[in-house]
Amino acid sequence: MSRLEQLRKLAELEPNDPMSHYGVGLECINLAEWHEATVAFAKALAVDETYSAAYYHKARAEIAAGRGDDARHTLEAGIACAVAAADRHTESEMRELLASLA
Repeated sequence: MSRLEQLRKLAELEPNDPMSHYGVGLECINLAEWHEATVAFAKALAVDETYSAAYYHKARAEIAAGRGDDARHTLEAGIACAVAAADRHTESEMRELLASLA
């Protein structure tokens, strides 16, 4: 069983754990499976909309998939989330990524 299959199984067993979906998303990024990555990060955010790192990585996958407008919207929402949580590091990463889209 591949790492991705193992992570998907975990996400299936723990659907209300945003980290399980986040892990699937990161592995999909590693495998350049952009659409699947965005789906996994969207699931993580559906469980926990305050998970600011999930916004960042979802936007990375959207950019890689050629979906810059979607990434822009994801980053704007993620920046607002990071500001509210005082997550300066992730906020900074998202602001840099957003600036690179200009």
